[in-house]
Amino acid sequence: MKQILIVEDEPKLAQLEADYLRASGFASTILSNGLEVEPWLKKNLAELVLLDLMLPGRDGLELCRAIRGFSTIPIIMVTARIEEIDRLLGLELGADDYICKPFSPREMVARVKAVLRRLQPPPEARNEHLLTLDPSRFRMRVEGRETELTAVEFELLQALYRQPGRIFSRQQLMDLIYPDQRIVSDRTIDSHIKKLRKKLTELLPEQEVIHSVYGAGYRYENPD
Repeated sequence: MKQILIVEDEPKLAQLEADYLRASGFASTILSNGLEVEPWLKKNLAELVLLDLMLPGRDGLELCRAIRGFSTIPIIMVTARIEEIDRLLGLELGADDYICKPFSPREMVARVKAVLRRLQPPPEARNEHLLTLDPSRFRMRVEGRETELTAVEFELLQALYRQPGRIFSRQQLMDLIYPDQRIVSDRTIDSHIKKLRKKLTELLPEQEVIHSVYGAGYRYENPD
């Protein structure tokens, strides 16, 4: 069963979310304090985080920023604050979707399924050209052929690969692959992308899967 982390300080709502997720085939863990979230995610596996905005200990926006420093796990923000600035800020920090309170539990389950579905390769990509990643060995594989990546190259490719079509700025990519916040230039990301493209070309000649978006950054598209 896919594990969903529910971060919600209203016990009845958290249990309602867990009950509906369980009825739809998901397992769940509930945390009620924002200070518990980052340590839990660093020790446990989850497929998605349902993250309330207003939390004791540490608020949802701060948590979203912190999680994006070490993980590309999908995040759905749950909030009663619908001001546009909060919605935009949440997305800028890396949230994948929003649910505004009050909401239907069925809508919540549908949003969870939709976000997880977006992270899966589309049916047309599930063919002989499917690119797969092996995090245990920092390798990528296509049609029985594989090549090795450096740790940084793998983290960079994995961040793009998990959210095909999403445009990542250079700063967002730097934050993801350098969680220690070391000082690096934009050109560092460009250099890693160049090396990644060269290795991808070895496995997928005449196909471009990492695209440059002028003035914005980079996005990944599944191979044809």
